[in-house]
Amino acid sequence: MTFVSDSFGSLPQMPSWVTSARPETLEDVAFLSGAALNHLHLVLNQKDVPQTLLRERLALRAAEACVAHAGRPERAADLRDAVGFLLAGDSPGPAGEVYVAWRRVIGRAASVKTLNGALPDVEAAQLAEWLDVGRGGAVSRATLVLSSVRQARPRDVATALILAEASLAQALGWTHVVPLLTLGLNRNALQKTGEDFRFAAHRAIAKAATEATREAAVLLRHAAGLKNVAPKLRAKGADRAVDLFLSQDAVAPSALTSLRSDRAARRFCERLVELKAVRELTGRHTFRLYGI
Repeated sequence: MTFVSDSFGSLPQMPSWVTSARPETLEDVAFLSGAALNHLHLVLNQKDVPQTLLRERLALRAAEACVAHAGRPERAADLRDAVGFLLAGDSPGPAGEVYVAWRRVIGRAASVKTLNGALPDVEAAQLAEWLDVGRGGAVSRATLVLSSVRQARPRDVATALILAEASLAQALGWTHVVPLLTLGLNRNALQKTGEDFRFAAHRAIAKAATEATREAAVLLRHAAGLKNVAPKLRAKGADRAVDLFLSQDAVAPSALTSLRSDRAARRFCERLVELKAVRELTGRHTFRLYGI
């Protein structure tokens, strides 16, 4: 097994026979998705990978996919803007609400309570009933849950996908939801049924698990870079500010409340950009967002 190494730890790479395979049967694709999930499980247990940040990045992609399924034009940058500057009582808009739901789902341990907090328009008893629909292996359970919710709420793709991801996480014994199915199932795949749909789901998971592993490697490297420059940051409250960058996809300077003022927060972010420890994500001169 090949490892990506640095001073902060080693990350196993997805085997090439998983990424290069072209399965033609359900049995073959199920084997590949199982291998990819097993490998991702190893990655998720690497202590130096910023797990919360990884889930945040995947949640942004999941929300973007759900918004696209709904026929809306918003993309990742729009979703970041929708929630990055929210004040108490503000509405993020329809697309932003989808992103907020995903962030709530991945932010706490997978449970009916967590799901109900993210999907308040669905009764907790109904959520529990849907999650109990799944039988068999992890992917089979997730596809059964997805199909059941789609039948009950055909226009609510986001809820169906969120519950399918929760079912997958529970079946795998993961404490938190890690979006995978949502990243790989396109609109055409969601219209399939029976064995064709199961094939599409396995293929989606194999692809998404591979992409999640690559993203984990990128975040591991970027997190190591931020940790390396952290001792150079003299601002009071810098440690707490750094922790925020290691756990959130995008950070507005106004969120860095551990620093003395908004002006100090903006300077702190600019300093991190100078040190190549974080990136400015918007390309704007005002209302900026930063992330590693």
